[in-house]
Amino acid sequence: MLKDFKEFALKGNVVDLAVAVVIGGAFGKIVTSFVNDIIMPIVAVLTSGISFTDLAYVNGNVTITYGNFIQSIVDFLIIAFFIFLAIRLISKARKKEEAEEVPAAPHAPTETELLTEIRDLLKAKRENA
Repeated sequence: MLKDFKEFALKGNVVDLAVAVVIGGAFGKIVTSFVNDIIMPIVAVLTSGISFTDLAYVNGNVTITYGNFIQSIVDFLIIAFFIFLAIRLISKARKKEEAEEVPAAPHAPTETELLTEIRDLLKAKRENA
């Protein structure tokens, strides 16, 4: 069982996934800071000073902070957009790399080309003889 776990844990896909989770966590912090510190203040200026994080519905002792939900949606949309761009760039790079790696298939001569070549060789052989 330990051997099977070791094989599983050291597979390339698992290591890649672990790296992606760590980078994704750091990227999430960057996007959250971008939204909180740049995007939302601009939105607040455009909406006459309304901050989405301050939006809430209060009914007695219950407070529903729907502004935080709106901000989370903006975070998600920005993250999704940048992930889309990253995947698109990676796909283009892979396609370009694959196109460069694959050599052109050698041209297989057709029957007519082979017969023409044989005729020309026989003709040349008769002329030289």
